[in-house]
Amino acid sequence: MRQTLRDALAGEPRPVLSLQDGIALVLGIVIGVGIFRAPPSVAASVSAELPFLATWLAGGVVSLAGAMCYAELASAYPDPGGDYHFLLRALGRPVAFLFAWARLTVIPTGSVAMLGFAFGDYVSSAAGVPAASAPLAGAMVAAVTAMNASGLRVARGVQRFLTAALVLVIVLVIIAGFAVPPARAAAAGPPRGGPGLAMVFVLLAYGGWNEAAYVSTELRGGRRRIAVVLVVSLALISALYLLANAAYVRALGLGGVRASEAVAADVLARWMGPAGALAVAAVFAASAVASANATLLMGSRLVWAFGRDFPVFEALGRWSTRAGSPVNAVLAQGGMALALVGVGAAWRAGFEAMVAYVAPVFWGFFLLSGVSLFVLRRRDPGALRPFRVPLYPVTPAVFCATCAFLLWSSLVHAGRGAWLGLAVLATGLVPLRATRRHPISRRV
Repeated sequence: MRQTLRDALAGEPRPVLSLQDGIALVLGIVIGVGIFRAPPSVAASVSAELPFLATWLAGGVVSLAGAMCYAELASAYPDPGGDYHFLLRALGRPVAFLFAWARLTVIPTGSVAMLGFAFGDYVSSAAGVPAASAPLAGAMVAAVTAMNASGLRVARGVQRFLTAALVLVIVLVIIAGFAVPPARAAAAGPPRGGPGLAMVFVLLAYGGWNEAAYVSTELRGGRRRIAVVLVVSLALISALYLLANAAYVRALGLGGVRASEAVAADVLARWMGPAGALAVAAVFAASAVASANATLLMGSRLVWAFGRDFPVFEALGRWSTRAGSPVNAVLAQGGMALALVGVGAAWRAGFEAMVAYVAPVFWGFFLLSGVSLFVLRRRDPGALRPFRVPLYPVTPAVFCATCAFLLWSSLVHAGRGAWLGLAVLATGLVPLRATRRHPISRRV
């Protein structure tokens, strides 16, 4: 794993990952706090149990459509830069620059802060001290930043163990939800936010599969292997998510899911008593830390590459041989994430505020990545495409339309957090102008 990372950073990735490694990587990135934390927010935005489950199913279908778009791009243009590379080829330097700026200030940093609040909410709820959520979130972000800055890594074996533990807990929740007597039917009250906001939370829970593009050059078995990894992974994830949410509503009812602060723990508590709830809280806390660590680790590598490409950010492009990590990039992202924890705490809805902060920027660049497929098909028709999107242009059009709808929904329903995220992204126009005459020294 270390050799693979060094090769990637040197611009010479080698095909050393198996199909199983690729699937485990996607499962480890995607399955995390979202399936434990997002369902109450989704339930609050729908009117009944059937639309609740249909929203999760739709999320899997949309994610699969997007994954096939990424599979074509990654198989045709394999590069460790992933989205950055696609956007640079298709839409040019300004868009690629702003994407890198978003990776520095909005997307991974907001995600780390969001994971911090998910950690704080679950642990404080399990401990019976709700007021401790924000301090716990800040402490978790600081600890993860310190781990990365000191050069520590979560080894591949530990990541696989945590992923297996998460899948096991989800399976136990599914069993528990169908083993206990069903919740009594009760009025859940009118929804707030509507289906657009529900899809924002659902698709953020599915989020992370696009990170597979960063290892497209490291998979054994040829360029088509990335498509197999994405399709198999998302099929497994969709099945687990749909069954888990069916278990939630059967055991707790839609109103119970809305009111829950720790929905998986509440389901297991009905089946196993307090011990089950504590076990879920412990696994959830560990998964939040591991996800935040992986998010900061991967995000800091792109920020490091960004610093290497643009001289004005040279300080971010320094690699610490002592720590074996880009310490300045880690500290910059960790500091930004801590500041966002402060913002979320001030708004008294930390997790939801960070979802709102990330969502419009996330979906905006997802939309542009989908557009890149159309642009590169037209501009570069002779490129070798080992995998082609089925039902082109319908499939990428559906993905782009969904991204546009979710971008609009996040702006309409997510409130001031969404506009703050866009405002922070807009500050990137200043350094973009300052670097317009500098050539890109190296592609990520």
